[in-house]
Amino acid sequence: MTVVFPGFEQKRITVSSDDGPIEIACQVGGNGPPILLLHGFPQTKAIWELVAPELAKSFTVVASDLRGYGQSAKPHGKADHSTYSKRSMAADQHALMQSLGYQQFFLLGHDRGGRVSHRLAMDFPDSVLRLMVLDISPTLTMYDNTTMEFAKGYWHWFFLIQPEPIPETFIAANPEFWIKQHMGRHAGTGIFSPERWAEYLAGASNPQCMHSMCEDYRAAASIDLAHDRADRAAGKKLKMPLRVLWGEHGLVHRCFKPIEDWKAVAENVSGKSVSCGHYIPEELPGELVTDAKQFFVR
Repeated sequence: MTVVFPGFEQKRITVSSDDGPIEIACQVGGNGPPILLLHGFPQTKAIWELVAPELAKSFTVVASDLRGYGQSAKPHGKADHSTYSKRSMAADQHALMQSLGYQQFFLLGHDRGGRVSHRLAMDFPDSVLRLMVLDISPTLTMYDNTTMEFAKGYWHWFFLIQPEPIPETFIAANPEFWIKQHMGRHAGTGIFSPERWAEYLAGASNPQCMHSMCEDYRAAASIDLAHDRADRAAGKKLKMPLRVLWGEHGLVHRCFKPIEDWKAVAENVSGKSVSCGHYIPEELPGELVTDAKQFFVR
């Protein structure tokens, strides 16, 4: 079962990729200019339950599961981790929007979905009109500036990148323990409705899904860095307006400078910290909706 947004239609759309056909699960609803919502780890499109219906009053909202997550396809990762490179995951989402008839769209991504959004905007700049990312600095910046505080707080970054099947095996021994330890940050797990929590736990308990999520992180520490370094060496920057929101009680706030960090890869950056932890769509949905509407309607 999946969390269903009221008034939204559930769809499964198959897109082509270098890894073969990939089925992407999504929910579509609302009217107005299209906006694509991409979730983070270890979650699904369900993170937008309190956000998508409100945005649907002004936009045609597409909330999808990333490759490897939720109800989307979960191919086994290749040795070079390219199957779960942000380039591959972003191409899925671009193809999804094209198949739905949207040549250009707004883009909002949280956590891993923000990293996929960054790559999507870089690889398909003519398609992304405006970009908003939540509680991240660029991946290359975060790895290049890793401190002891960051490594201790984001220890999963360094655990999940260990070779297959090390993290998969440890997590499989007690998925519920793992997900509670990972997600019980500033606000605790009480911010997740029972239905959303059940969906997240189902993913962590699914060996194929957990492998995919590990591959997402393995790619981030290898092939994704190569792609990001190539962009920076070539002087490529995002030209569309980019807005970043981050939680003032989170580790990104303590260890990084999101506005400055994003200015290294984008020409037009705005943003602010908000009074919550990492899970902005579920901790402060109302403030996120207000900010998103102000940003995307300009």
